[in-house]
Amino acid sequence: MNAYEMILCIVDAGFSELVMDAAKEEGARGGTVIHARGTANKEAEQFFHIAIQPDKDIVMILVPADIKDNVLHAIYRNAGLKSEGKGIAFSLPVDEVVGISSPTTASPVQPAENEKTESPQEEENK
Repeated sequence: MNAYEMILCIVDAGFSELVMDAAKEEGARGGTVIHARGTANKEAEQFFHIAIQPDKDIVMILVPADIKDNVLHAIYRNAGLKSEGKGIAFSLPVDEVVGISSPTTASPVQPAENEKTESPQEEENK
């Protein structure tokens, strides 16, 4: 089982805070927002029975796998298709993570043994 999952939520532009507030209530620590443009057509609008706004926000949230379901359900309750944000959300498994701290430890996740790491001095000299 993977230790982390990536939750992606696509909402109408301007509703990313609604998504992040719901996610943080369930233990997510932060996310990244990407501004995008949807390509849905009239058939999609008829299928979902909603008007689809072309400008979107994509919210990417990396969470520990054990809270993923709670975060997804909170996002659905607060920013789902029947909400003002008209969002959809899904998750993808994440194989490896570097550069973040686990919520239960103060040290960052360590790279795999066979992965070459450089000191900050080596990186600075590049």
